[in-house]
Amino acid sequence: MSKTLIIPGLDGSPAPHWQHWWAMTDPTARMVDQADWSKPQPEAWEAEIAGAVLQHPGAILVGHSIGAIAITRLLARWPQLDVGGVLLVAPAEPVHDDRLARFAPIPERPLRVPATVVASRNDPWMTFTRASKLAKAWGAELVDLGFAGHINVDSGFGPWQRGLALRDSLRERRSFVPTPATEPLYQRRGWAF
Repeated sequence: MSKTLIIPGLDGSPAPHWQHWWAMTDPTARMVDQADWSKPQPEAWEAEIAGAVLQHPGAILVGHSIGAIAITRLLARWPQLDVGGVLLVAPAEPVHDDRLARFAPIPERPLRVPATVVASRNDPWMTFTRASKLAKAWGAELVDLGFAGHINVDSGFGPWQRGLALRDSLRERRSFVPTPATEPLYQRRGWAF
């Protein structure tokens, strides 16, 4: 079974965030550590995520807040990485905090992997309209959680079983999406028969 690589947001989304629940209770899940959670550097975060993907090819990436944006930046820069799918929860707009400004602009092109964006109608970090537009640009399914804040502890989220179900649906979708590594050689070279 593929790994779940969890990429928290600013300040590491401290426990008892749902991400910590997942990492502690799911043997397939692990947190991707960053050198500095409070002063994020996009290139350093992307390198850590890429390193984790190289160790666990086909992993499902689960990002929260600016962690979700780091994932989209990674896939825009390194589309050849073997990622099984992405669950982007409560993506954060970098303009909302000076510490996040270097994550702008947010890439707005297809991610080319199975993707789900989970957004809230009263998230202080990104409007639902903006999250909807990004989901469309990324070719992602959009899940509307209604008025769920930033989908974190402060919003009342504990283990978040629905999130696990969304992650599991990405695993199922992966089997139906051809990747360059699984396409027949003649298709990768553009030959037609």
